[in-house]
Amino acid sequence: MTDLIDAGVNLTNHQFEGEHQAVIARANAAGVKAMLLIGCDIPSSQQSLELATRFDQYSTAGVHPHDAKDATEQLESTLTELAQNSAVVAIGECGLDYNRDFSPRDIQRSVLRRQLALAEKLNLPVYLHERDASDDMLSILKEFKVRGVLHCFTGNKQALKNYLNLGLYIGITGWVCDERRGKELQALVPSIPLERLLIETDAPFLIPRTITPKPKSRKNEPANLSYVCATLAKLYNVDENLVAKHSTENFYSLFDIAGR
Repeated sequence: MTDLIDAGVNLTNHQFEGEHQAVIARANAAGVKAMLLIGCDIPSSQQSLELATRFDQYSTAGVHPHDAKDATEQLESTLTELAQNSAVVAIGECGLDYNRDFSPRDIQRSVLRRQLALAEKLNLPVYLHERDASDDMLSILKEFKVRGVLHCFTGNKQALKNYLNLGLYIGITGWVCDERRGKELQALVPSIPLERLLIETDAPFLIPRTITPKPKSRKNEPANLSYVCATLAKLYNVDENLVAKHSTENFYSLFDIAGR
């Protein structure tokens, strides 16, 4: 099958401690050519960059809405410094999460605006997170010149339409492989143009429920990305190679990376 790129891996998560090289080796053996390592706060952004540099991958630098309450006045200068490294290809993971509200909503909105303004200044795409906050997210995104990806999309038809109208790419994870809670997303997949699709595992989370035989561990890995690709191919009614081809090309295009 055409090589895949995992457009979202939390390799700094404690579940991967001590096995970074092995995880990447298993991913490569499963046809995953490269991966984007996600920064969710300053320490994980720094560590993601270190891992990306060490293992020839890509990374993001940003503050997740869960951690917005901890953002300091030095946020912009720190992210700017990290972004000077060519391995950092996006600002984020940033956005709004009204589902868990781990940070006050006004602070979430403020920190999102700060990161969108920085991405615009640095001419970088954004890696976006949104849960139960699509109206506020859309309103804020319209204040800036935004290009990027709505990571792990699980919203409704109107939210999808709005994000596509803004020119965003849509990231799909193993959520689409879930026969219980993924039905709405499965129905929306054909409405996502292949030219705007990115596929990701969000590992170690959201392990595809289509893996057979059922794995003993619930820890997801980039090596499982092919299961997301296979489910998407069925929903689009196309060959898996076409999904892989588009998602890989879209990754290189969005993040302005020449194919290697």
